[in-house]
Amino acid sequence: MKDTINTSGKRKHAIARATLKPGKGIIRINSQKLEVYNPLIARSKIMEALQLAGDVTKKVNIDVNVFGGGWQAQSEAARLAIAKSLVAFTKSKELKKTYLEYDKHLLIADVRRNEPSKPNDSKPRAARQKSYR
Repeated sequence: MKDTINTSGKRKHAIARATLKPGKGIIRINSQKLEVYNPLIARSKIMEALQLAGDVTKKVNIDVNVFGGGWQAQSEAARLAIAKSLVAFTKSKELKKTYLEYDKHLLIADVRRNEPSKPNDSKPRAARQKSYR
C-alpha cells in the first residue's frame, strides 16, 4: 500500500483535492475538522461517504482542499474526492459496489456545466423577442 493517496473531485465550478494518509480517522476540509464544518446539510452529505465505508475511516486521515463554486457544489466535490480516495486505499470492489448502489455520484463526477451565452444576446437559449412596430 502507498503511504499517501491523492484524488480530486469536481462539481460545477468547485474543485476538491483529497489527500489520504494512514492515521487515526481525522477528516479535515480546508483545515477545518469535519465536526465543525458548516452548513449542516453539507456536513451530512460529506459524511455519507464515510458512513458507507465503515471502519476504514478510523484508520486514515483525510485532508481536503476545496475551492470555487458554492457551498453545495463544494460539499459534493469533497464527498466525491473522499469516496474516490477510500476506494483507492482499500482496493475493495465491495466498497465500490456499495457506493455505486447508494449514489453513483459518490464515484462518478457530474459533468454537466452551464451553457455559455450566445453573441449579441444575454441568455444561452431563448432568443430575443422581435417587435415589428
